[in-house]
Amino acid sequence: MYKIGDIEIDSKVYLAPMAGVTSLAYRKFMKQFGVGVSVTEMVSDCGLIYDNKLTMTYIKTDKVDRPVGIQLFGFDENNIVKAMKIVEETNPDFDFFDINLGCPVHKVTSTGAGSALLKDLSHLRDYMALICKSTTKPVTAKIRLGWDSDSINFKETIKVLEEAGVKAIGLHVRTTKQMYSGKANYEIARNLRDEMSVPLIVSGDIFTLDDAINAIDITHADAVMIARGGVGNPGLIRQIDEYYKTGKKTLGTPLNENIKYLLEYLDLLIEEKGEYTAIKILRGIAPKFLSGYENMKPIKNKISQTINTKQDLLNILKDEHLI
Repeated sequence: MYKIGDIEIDSKVYLAPMAGVTSLAYRKFMKQFGVGVSVTEMVSDCGLIYDNKLTMTYIKTDKVDRPVGIQLFGFDENNIVKAMKIVEETNPDFDFFDINLGCPVHKVTSTGAGSALLKDLSHLRDYMALICKSTTKPVTAKIRLGWDSDSINFKETIKVLEEAGVKAIGLHVRTTKQMYSGKANYEIARNLRDEMSVPLIVSGDIFTLDDAINAIDITHADAVMIARGGVGNPGLIRQIDEYYKTGKKTLGTPLNENIKYLLEYLDLLIEEKGEYTAIKILRGIAPKFLSGYENMKPIKNKISQTINTKQDLLNILKDEHLI
């Protein structure tokens, strides 16, 4: 359907990077539903440079989750380049680098990284040009509309990134100051892809198939980036993928099927991180597999507050006659 460099992407679903969520287990799990391309959670350039053990786990990939990008962040382009070399030497089995220019979190922007880099486009041009020249892999970037409502500069930013050599651009249609609040503003990016020379992937408030259709219809984007809307709702990926391949709108996932998916994801997570860490992560994610179904709130609360082992989760689901 579109290309990132020479990499052919056959789905309009782009799995967004999410800190603490899009580990290898999550990417492998979600691939079966029709993900066209996925990206690791944010990886600190300095974490790689200083050989931080946890950071090194973030760059693990697998043939199942490809094509996959390694998302790096950092304020200094020279450090990014060093980190890229480490990735290429440590794990050559990936497809592209994604540079995070969109993270709005203070602990990232306060260092000059993430969306803070959108404030100075002259510096950004030099920053991205060096990065693009320093690897044979394609480089993509994720941005926001601008720092705040008084400094909307995404169109200028896109031109700078294209000139620097970026091969695709992800746009979250909020400003940095908005964080994840308020409504995603797709209208401001109407027909944006028509003005661009590289693929456009849009994100923000994609929770239903109609949300995805609306985002693509307005912006003419090549794909939608699925983040929070897909957590616990892998059927959304399937709905979007099937619609753009067949034109058919399919129904959501029955509860019993979604619980099977939850247990499948749990096993992958345990395999990756061990049961103790997997269950800590799952306390926040497992309840989302029960969202949108009737009378699930008490069960969701019980899961998030009481599970310490896989068996604890199974016992709750059995007690509630859900398995």
